Amino acid sequence: MWPPPLPALRWTPVSIEYPRDRKMNQEEQWLLPDGVEEVLPERARAIEQLRRRALDLYQSWGYELVYPPLIEFLESLLNGAGRDLERDTFKITDQLSGRLMGVRADMTPQVARIDAHSLRRNAPTRLCYCSTALRARPTQVGGTRLPYQLGVELFGHAGGDSDLEVILLMGETLALAGANDKVVLDLGHVGIFRALVDACDLDAAAQARLEDIYLRKARTELTRFLDGQALPEAAARALAALPFLDGDTGVFAQARGLLADFPDATKALADLERLVSVLAERGLDARDQEALTPFRHTFSHFHLDIEPLLIRVDTTGAGVQDAGGRWISPADPGELGLAAPVKKLLEQLHGPRQAGLL
Repeated sequence: MWPPPLPALRWTPVSIEYPRDRKMNQEEQWLLPDGVEEVLPERARAIEQLRRRALDLYQSWGYELVYPPLIEFLESLLNGAGRDLERDTFKITDQLSGRLMGVRADMTPQVARIDAHSLRRNAPTRLCYCSTALRARPTQVGGTRLPYQLGVELFGHAGGDSDLEVILLMGETLALAGANDKVVLDLGHVGIFRALVDACDLDAAAQARLEDIYLRKARTELTRFLDGQALPEAAARALAALPFLDGDTGVFAQARGLLADFPDATKALADLERLVSVLAERGLDARDQEALTPFRHTFSHFHLDIEPLLIRVDTTGAGVQDAGGRWISPADPGELGLAAPVKKLLEQLHGPRQAGLL
């Protein structure tokens, strides 16, 4: 018989039970990693409008736009100014060459490399950039790991004029975002620190340790470090006081007394005074601030030294930080922290948070 009859088919339903750890909740499929967020239309539109206006502003000041690559070979990415970003850099293996690569955690070292190795100009170079970086860990608890960075870099010129230009441009950028009346500007001069270190003849390891202590403003650790070094008395006294010299213009008189024996430090201090004076003429006056009593919180294996800084402003508003500090509202101490400058700027300016204590 052709064609032959088809055999009878019997369907037996089978239920397969997977282990519970293999089940995935529908909502959990769409969870983003900690510190990674998506930008929805309204906020994306505000960020894009600010980006366009800011880049047009930078171009009018003579700054040229560059687009550094998202990934580079690790030895290039972490060279020079990028060495401090090693722990914050995502590392991957290049499938073509087998070499180790890194995703940029900050764009500033890349822009510096472009100026030094790609452009190689014999005149001041003004560059600007705007894009996303990626950090292996946030700069603070609850912060973002995808900072959207907008900035300018001026290479090939040193001195107060360059500082003034960049600070004024920063002020205009904040004005574009509507934050020009909510700015607290903290100024310093690394030349003062370098002059004191040169006078002490510290080796590279000791200098690196001192820099780390200064960044953390660890008073107890600083005292212990200075006691363990054979330093000139005047230099030790100045190094002990320098990290805690903050306030309005009245602090300059105290600093001049401490630095009287160090000509290079005195010159750097004079440059800083002139800069503050010019900024005051442009409407950026020194604000009243006060270093509050430091205190120590003891954990099981270490101490945390906390030095609050009270800044009095005419009007309270949202606080925005880049890194290294935390704004706390005296009215609501539970509201902690701000993240990446551009993304969080718009959110905080139009949100309910108030800030006044750093």
